[in-house]
Amino acid sequence: MRLLPRSLFSRLVLVLLGGLLTAQLMSFAIHMYERGEELSQSSGMQAAQRIADIVTLLDTLEPAERLRIVRVFSAPPLAIELDAKPLVAQDSAAEQATRAALFGAMLRRFLGDERSVAVAVTAGPALPLYAGNKGGPRGMGMGMGMGLHSPGMVPGAGMRPRAQPGLSFVAQVRLSDGALVNFDSRQSEQSAGWPYRLLASLVVLLAAVIVVSLVAVRWATRPLNALADAADELGRNIDRAPLSESGPLEVARAARAFNTMQSRLVRHLRERTAMLAAMSHDLKTPITRLRLRAEMLEDGDLKSKIAQDLQEMESLVHATLDFMRGLESAEIAQPLDVMALLESLQADAEDIGSQVAVKGSTTSTYVGRPQALKRCLGNLIDNALKYGKSTTILVEDDKQHLVIRIQDQGSGIPEAELERVFEPFYRIEGSRGRDTGGTGLGLSIARNIAQLHGGTLSLRNMNKGGLEAVLTLPRQ
Repeated sequence: MRLLPRSLFSRLVLVLLGGLLTAQLMSFAIHMYERGEELSQSSGMQAAQRIADIVTLLDTLEPAERLRIVRVFSAPPLAIELDAKPLVAQDSAAEQATRAALFGAMLRRFLGDERSVAVAVTAGPALPLYAGNKGGPRGMGMGMGMGLHSPGMVPGAGMRPRAQPGLSFVAQVRLSDGALVNFDSRQSEQSAGWPYRLLASLVVLLAAVIVVSLVAVRWATRPLNALADAADELGRNIDRAPLSESGPLEVARAARAFNTMQSRLVRHLRERTAMLAAMSHDLKTPITRLRLRAEMLEDGDLKSKIAQDLQEMESLVHATLDFMRGLESAEIAQPLDVMALLESLQADAEDIGSQVAVKGSTTSTYVGRPQALKRCLGNLIDNALKYGKSTTILVEDDKQHLVIRIQDQGSGIPEAELERVFEPFYRIEGSRGRDTGGTGLGLSIARNIAQLHGGTLSLRNMNKGGLEAVLTLPRQ
C-alpha cells in the first residue's frame, strides 16, 4: 500500500505504536467502565445503608420527634421529606429501570422485604429536590457515584423542584405507622469526572514505551542497514573490509554468511582474471610468430588477409588484458580535476584530426581513480568518434552527482541493443559492426570503471539522431 512507509524501521515503529495505542485505549475503556460500575455499586450501597439507618431511627420515634431528627440528617448529600405523597409510575428506558431496580434491591437488603419501598432515579441538568413541604426541610443534593437513571417513577404532585446539576435518585419508604418518607440523594459531578491522574500515568507510560520502542527498533534494524551498506559497497570495491561478526546470533550469522560470500567472489574473480590474463598473454607469442611467418609469404593477397586477422587477434588480446586490469585495479582514489582530464582527452583527439567540444564545468574536484576514469572517458570518446566526425561532451555538476554526457553524430543503435552492447565481446552488425574495428570490450571496461566508482553508465538514442553515453558519478 502507498500509505505504508517504505523503510523497515518506520514499519516496525508503526506496528508497535499502533498496537500500543490500541491496547492503551482498550485498557482505558475497560478501566472507565469498571470504575463506573464500582462507583455505582459502592455509592449506591452507601446511600442505601444510610437511608436504612435513618428509616430504622425514624421508626423508633414519635411523629413530633421525627421533624427534629430529619432536620439533622437532611443535609448534602441527602434531602429528606416527611409525610410525602406517593410516587407516580412513569414509563422509562430499560437501562434506567434496571439501575433503579438495583438500588431498590439494596434498600430491601438492609430494610427487609416486608418494607414498602419505591425508587425514582432521574438524570438531567435540573432535578427535583424537596423544599417547603410538610415536615420537610429544604434539601440539597450531591453525588453518590451510583450512575443511576430514572426507574419508571417520578415524585408525585406536591413536591416543589429546585434545579441542581447531576444525577438524583429518590427512595420512598413507608414507616411502621404508615407514614411515607422521601429520600433524595444526588450524585456528585466530581465523582463521575475524568480520572486525570490515570490519564497522566497513561501518557507517561505511553511516552516511555514509545522511547523504548524507538531505541529497540533502531537497535534491531541497525545490523540490516550495515548489511545493506556493505552489499552496496561490495559492488564498488570487492576487496572491502569484512563485516564485524559480533552482535546477536542471527546478526552474526548473517554477517558471517556475507563475509563468506565476499571471499568466494573475490577468489572466483581472481581465478577468472588470472586465467584470462594468462591466456591473453600467452597468445601474444604465437601471434608474433605467425606475423613473422606471414611476412615470408609470396602471395600478396593471402599475406594481407593473414596480417589483418593477426592484427585483429592482437587487438583482442590487448583489449582483454586492459579489461582484466580494469577488474583488478588497485589504484587509490584521490581528488582530481575532471575538466583538466577532459581537456587532455580533447587535445589528444584533436591531434589526430577529430573534433571534440567540451561544454559545462565542475564545481569542485572529484575524488576518483585518475587512470581508470581516463580509460573510461577515453573509451567513450573513441567510441563516439568512430561513428561521427565530431563529438560533444556536456558536463553537469551538483552536490550529489557529476554527470558527463558524450554525444556523437552517428545513426544510433536499435533500442533492443542498448544494454547488450555492454556485454564483453558483444558487437552488433551494421554501422557499429566488425568493419569499424574494435573488440567489443570498450563499453564493458567503461561500465566496470563507472561501477567501481559507485556510478552508472547508460546509452540512449537522441531525438535529433546519434547516440548519447551518460556517465553518472556520485559525489561522496
